[in-house]
Order: sequence, then C-alpha cells, then structure tokens
Amino acid sequence: MYCCPLSPVQLVEDVEKHKLDCPSNPKPSHCAIHSCYHGLAVIQVSDILDRDNFTILLWNPSTIESVVLPRIECPPGSLSRFGLDYDSINGEYKILHICQDLRSKTITIEILALKGVSWRRIDQHPRGICSVVGSIQFFAFVHAAFYWVTISSNYFEVVSFNILNEVYGEIPLSEEILSLRPDSRGIGVCVLGGMLCVYSNTSLLSPGTDIFKIWALKEYGVKGSWMLLLTVEEPDLYLNAKPTYLFADGEVLFRCMSYQHIGHTFRTLNGPFRSWPICDTMQGGSAFTESLISPKSLTY
Repeated sequence: MYCCPLSPVQLVEDVEKHKLDCPSNPKPSHCAIHSCYHGLAVIQVSDILDRDNFTILLWNPSTIESVVLPRIECPPGSLSRFGLDYDSINGEYKILHICQDLRSKTITIEILALKGVSWRRIDQHPRGICSVVGSIQFFAFVHAAFYWVTISSNYFEVVSFNILNEVYGEIPLSEEILSLRPDSRGIGVCVLGGMLCVYSNTSLLSPGTDIFKIWALKEYGVKGSWMLLLTVEEPDLYLNAKPTYLFADGEVLFRCMSYQHIGHTFRTLNGPFRSWPICDTMQGGSAFTESLISPKSLTY
C-alpha cells in the first residue's frame, strides 16, 4: 500500500510504502480500499484460493493499526460495497454494506455500528433497488447520508440513506445528467470539496473520443444548482475514470486507465499527477486526511 502526498511541492521521493498486517488465514491475494473517512479506511482482503472468501478490516494508514470486522455472509459470485461514516448524534462510526447477488439479482443492505458486535440488516428502499452500479461505483458520504447510483434498463437515480434516522431518499438531478445513458460502468457519485458530485464516462465511436464529465451540487437538495465542474475529451481516456480529490485551485485529481500505460494512473486535466509513481499494476486509491484515531478504540 502506498501513501502519496497531495501537496504539489512534494515529489515522487516523498511517496511512502505501508505494509498492511493482514490476517494469516485466509492467505491474502489482493486487497481493495472501499472507503476512507477521518483517516480510517475500510479494506477488503480476498483469499488467494477463493475470491468469495474475504476479510474486512478497519485500518489507519498513518498508525499502521487495523482490526478485523465481524464476518459477513454473501452468496458466491456476489458484489459487495462498503462505506464508512460517523454518526454525530450517537457518537460512533458506522459501516454500510450493500451485497448484490449477481445471479438472483437481489440486493441485501446491512449496517454495522463499530461499538456493536454484528451486522444488522436494514429495510429495503420503498420502491426497491433495481441494480447497484458496478465495478467502479463506490459510496459517497456527505450531509450525514450515504449516496450511490442504482440503475434499471432505461433510467438511473442517485439514492441516499441517512444514517441518523435510517431513511431513504432520492437526489433530484439536472436534465443534462438525466440524459446520460444508464451505463453501469460509466456513472458514479463522489464527494469533492464537500459537494456531492455525479460523474460519467462515455465513448463516442466517431471520432473515437472518450468523454469524462463531473457535475457538482452547489446547493444541497436544489435541482437547479448542479454545475458542470470538469470535462475531459481525449482519444485515449479509458472508460474507468473516477474523481479522487479537488485541489484548492479547483483542479480535479482523477484516476483513469490510459492506453499508453499498463494499469491505472492518477492525473489532472493538465496531465499526469507528478507525485504519483508510474506502476505496471492495477491501482485504486482514496484521498484521506491523516489522523491518530485507533481502530481498536472504536470497537469492543
């Protein structure tokens, strides 16, 4: 695991390598960062012999301390997504888990309070959730609620789940955003500069250009306050771009896959992010603020 400073004055030499102290059983094959909040990260570590067998850790990259979270039960071949947040009313951290059974097309949603001992299943969305957007989609957390994208055959929507009262909601989208194709690979939500954002990846077969766009909701809950934050049109921008961080000058750091390099890379509109080393591996990553919060102090 690598930790890279976001300050433009620090260079590649400042990149730090952290060793994640994974459990010895099962033997880990790879790990994925699902969510970062208050300097803590939710990490999924998969078994080298069975990808459906995995362990969930709460990890602090700054202190190199982690705890194993209660085991979850998911059907073989299912897709899991995790999000971390802080419940300010009850003064505790919570993790939301959505399990999508790709065979039966069913959705299971559960929540874990870190001071608790087990996952608790929560009610489904009143109208049901058709399908959670796939491989690049993760949760966004802002205004005391989780957000994610769901799709059907002909439309998509941004669903919210408030952790304080456990009530679902839907975010009104602009006509421009609603005109996007409900492509499970190309649409997602994130938080940049404290604003809820929707991003999309589309491809124009002629003249062979990939387009990456980000819209930000300037005034929460107001449909007319969506603004176009970024547009990137390039012939070699692979359809897997995902926003990561908004700098003070308004520049956006995002992850993408370039045809020119093997694996993912982090870059801005002006080119590659110079503080990040080029690697021939598949990379993911999240921006986080360092903290000294001990994962062990948050659980019983």
